[in-house]
Amino acid sequence: MMCYGSSKGLFRTRTYLNMSATRLEPNPTEVAATFQREQIFDHYRRWGYLEAQLDPLGQYLAPAPIDGEVSEGPGADEARRYYCGTVGVEFMHIPSAERRRWLQQRLERDPEKTAPEVQQRILDDLTRADIFEQVIQSRYLGTKRFSLEGVTSLIPFLEELLHRAAELGATKSVMGMSHRGRLNVMVNTFRKSASDIFAKFEDVDPRSILGGGDVKYHQGATAELPMRNGSTLSLHLVSNPSHLEAVDPIVAGRAKAKQMRMQRADGSDGHAGVLPVTIHGDAAFAGQGIWAETLNLAYVEGFNIGGSIHIIVNNLIGFTAEPEESNSSRFASDMAKRLPIPIFHVNAEDADAVVRIAALAAEYRYTFRSDVVIDLIGYRRHGHSEVDDPTITQPLRYARIKEHPPLYEIYAKHIGADVAARVKELQAEFGEAQKAAQKLDKQPVVARLPEYWSAYKGGPYKAEYEVETGLTREEIAAIAEGVTRAPEGFHVHAKIQKLLEQRLEMGHGKRPFDYGMAEAIAIGSLLRQGIPVRMSGQDTQRGTFNHRHSVLTDIENEQQWIPLNHLAEGQAQFDVYNSTLSEAGVMGFEYGYSRDFPESLVLWEAQFGDFANGAQIVIDQFLSSAEDKWGLLSGLVLLLPHGYEGQGPEHSSARVERYLQLTARDNMQVCQPSSAAQYFHLLRRQAMRQWRKPLVVFTPKSMLRHPAAVSPIDAFTQPRFQPVVPETEIENAERLLLCTGKIGHELRIERQKRQDTKTGILFLDQMYPWPEAELIAAMNQHPNAHEIVWVQEEPENMGALSFVMPRLRRLAHGRQVLSVKRSAAASPATGSAKAHEMEQKTLIDLALSHSLKERLAK
Repeated sequence: MMCYGSSKGLFRTRTYLNMSATRLEPNPTEVAATFQREQIFDHYRRWGYLEAQLDPLGQYLAPAPIDGEVSEGPGADEARRYYCGTVGVEFMHIPSAERRRWLQQRLERDPEKTAPEVQQRILDDLTRADIFEQVIQSRYLGTKRFSLEGVTSLIPFLEELLHRAAELGATKSVMGMSHRGRLNVMVNTFRKSASDIFAKFEDVDPRSILGGGDVKYHQGATAELPMRNGSTLSLHLVSNPSHLEAVDPIVAGRAKAKQMRMQRADGSDGHAGVLPVTIHGDAAFAGQGIWAETLNLAYVEGFNIGGSIHIIVNNLIGFTAEPEESNSSRFASDMAKRLPIPIFHVNAEDADAVVRIAALAAEYRYTFRSDVVIDLIGYRRHGHSEVDDPTITQPLRYARIKEHPPLYEIYAKHIGADVAARVKELQAEFGEAQKAAQKLDKQPVVARLPEYWSAYKGGPYKAEYEVETGLTREEIAAIAEGVTRAPEGFHVHAKIQKLLEQRLEMGHGKRPFDYGMAEAIAIGSLLRQGIPVRMSGQDTQRGTFNHRHSVLTDIENEQQWIPLNHLAEGQAQFDVYNSTLSEAGVMGFEYGYSRDFPESLVLWEAQFGDFANGAQIVIDQFLSSAEDKWGLLSGLVLLLPHGYEGQGPEHSSARVERYLQLTARDNMQVCQPSSAAQYFHLLRRQAMRQWRKPLVVFTPKSMLRHPAAVSPIDAFTQPRFQPVVPETEIENAERLLLCTGKIGHELRIERQKRQDTKTGILFLDQMYPWPEAELIAAMNQHPNAHEIVWVQEEPENMGALSFVMPRLRRLAHGRQVLSVKRSAAASPATGSAKAHEMEQKTLIDLALSHSLKERLAK
């Protein structure tokens, strides 16, 4: 050590150091005791949650000491007090020492006594929650409601969580939950009128929702809540079907969209401004895979939302299944340990601890932008849906529950409060609300769309929604210059450099456009118009079929460049992300994003079309039906590669039949653009018109660059997308073939080889909404056509056959209507390339046969 100054100062410093050395001389006994104490504390930090008192009924989660571990000695009682009481914490799996220390500092101290005014607030929350449920039970006996009784401490938990988040910067919160406790949360957290909720039981004006609507415990809600710091919090409860965890990625996507809106509007911190909250059941949290997919998105670029609060409303039962039947581990929350995030297990009947952990969870989320899991462990007072009798399957547990008082009574006794008068007051209040509900003549509105939805329409399609999507040659050339340009000194891969040169030639009309360039021009034009675009999927930046190359990579340093973000001053943002290997989670995220960013074109791309099967719940329960059930619109685009190229069952069909089966009441659009220009116009139409409906696009694979499917530059200057592409090479054909996609191009190629001048080929590029007027006009151009043939690659029991044929027969006006397809099969396609080639040749030969009726008869 160096010391500057007089010799006296130097002497004094040396003396001090010597004295310090003397004082710091280690005492072996003290060192050993300190070491032992640290070992003991480390034991309880790691395993104390296993010994915590977590089950209010003392039946399932009995303390489980760890054999062979140091658990007794100096500090053991203190450590047990911190880690083995009514709160158990799992955090030692977090690799960050800073985060572990942060938690230790807050956990390893005796909590402050809850202030009397806070206790009174907690008691009132608990009392309102229980009495609300009891009134429903008495007034609507035998009606499903999915009661919160047994875990009513969720209400004071949410109160503290939201207020603390508001103090830390939240102005909005997106919340998703299953049906358990949903009505209670609407009334006691969202402050919805109890009469509005009771009206759902009265089924007011059922004629207003014939064929649509949803049950009360699936519907969403919105609220503007005053916070204790004087701010206002916008609260959104996401509508959710009975597929419980399906809402998780929707919440995440909606939160992301709200955060992006904040960041782009004023540069504020969207992660701080929007708090995502998901509330789970214990069996669903452990058992449903979409939750694992969503959890894995937490820190992935493009999907990070600054941490979510996950609350497990843990009844220790799933319908009739006991914990060991619902999950293979001690806790339903164990899957969350795949991420470096804290997990708090809390006995739901220690209301003071519940509120304390709510504040701690909010503070951790805002400090580290991390997910937090709270396992709120209680019980379920009634059967799964109040109609069910739980004593049949859990007689002993329900004997205990019958004798167990509600939490508000336990807490009132704990703080020495008399709650009898308040109970009578609430019973009267909710009783009056029930009478008021009986007098309502229409269903009350508990959710309102944000203002940014005011410009967009749902309902039936109207011609007035159409827009012109063509560009001038000059506009196309300008975009082409931008999408083919890299910065000075950026080292582009030689193959990609050649591609960019070809694309530049396309942009100047020197060669026809393929699908990749058509897409780039469509997106670029929207960005220049101020319309943001977001795209994600597995390998989407490059494109599964090496066709997109939206992100360029420098071959010397792997730095990236996105040309579409450098087209013009003031343009909108293009976000493109390679997603995790997930369909349900990512598609759900993008659906959620589209729900809160309707001005944006949002696209999700499957690696192969039938991979979207993994997201069927999102498609069925949200994409196709959300407007009918909840009045919610979305403009999400699904890009599903489709086409039979001899690549086997899983790389052929995007399951056209499934999407067409879901269509009704103009709920969605199902299209298969037959050329690059058609794809261009389709994307621009989706983004530019007011009519906001999901769009399912069956995109090509082998046709991405095929000469038969490319388009000249003039096709991009045409006014709009053509739902039906008419025959342009043959006049007044005697036969008409109607088809979609690749098979149509193969038919045209073969027709040319045969010099067939009597067979016309029409492309049905939009299957739904069914383009009747356009199809009639295309067929009427050939008045002598005596035969109309639907041709498809898919087997008879798949594809668009069952959808198209009845409609086609209705329009035939006496003309013969036939079909050519593969024989019905259990699998979409053969696994043999040679067998596929034989099938395809036969298919095309049959379709072009002028004696088709006779051949089919044989």
